[in-house]
Amino acid sequence: MSKITPKPVAAASAAVKPTSAAPAKKAPVSKAVAVKATAIATPSKKPLPAKSAAVKKVAPVKAPKVPKLKMERDSFTMPKTEYAQFAVLKDRLVKLGQPAKKSELLRAGIMQLAAMTDAALKAAMAKVPTIKTGRPNKK
Repeated sequence: MSKITPKPVAAASAAVKPTSAAPAKKAPVSKAVAVKATAIATPSKKPLPAKSAAVKKVAPVKAPKVPKLKMERDSFTMPKTEYAQFAVLKDRLVKLGQPAKKSELLRAGIMQLAAMTDAALKAAMAKVPTIKTGRPNKK
């Protein structure tokens, strides 16, 4: 009988393996890139936290503080016919889709008077009769 010598196994397996499947040395990657690559390769039900050393959270820009307006309370006397105009004007504004309060109507009137020229303001004030101010006497 003749002796058969076996072929070396390492040499045969090396010849069969393709070269592209051989693991190549990879450049070191950061944890954030590795986590993102893992998340893309294996989708999970829970979203991964987006914490990264390279990404800094920027605080939102806050608008400058507007100083709070101080309010002034005052009382005044006016004839009932003129006071009734508040209700008429409020009803008109509701129909126009812009409801307003009495104080808003007064402020709008002041704005209109302030915007008038001197001649127009004088003419408007000439139409307003002077009334006795103060509280009425108790009887």
